[in-house]
Amino acid sequence: MKFNVGGFDRVLRIVVGLVLIGLAATGMVGWWGWLGIVPLATGLFRFCPLYTLLGMNSCPLDAGKRQG
Repeated sequence: MKFNVGGFDRVLRIVVGLVLIGLAATGMVGWWGWLGIVPLATGLFRFCPLYTLLGMNSCPLDAGKRQG
């Protein structure tokens, strides 16, 4: 599997995910705040299945391959 989420995109996904989860946990937003798990996971794993389907990649070319 290749990385397809990189740089600013990754940081933004992690921050948005954490904010949404935090808002849901404190009751400031409804159940939909728990959907923040999706951007958090895609940011942490650096892989977005939707990007694969759409042929997108925000990861630099040389860092797009998984080591190991």
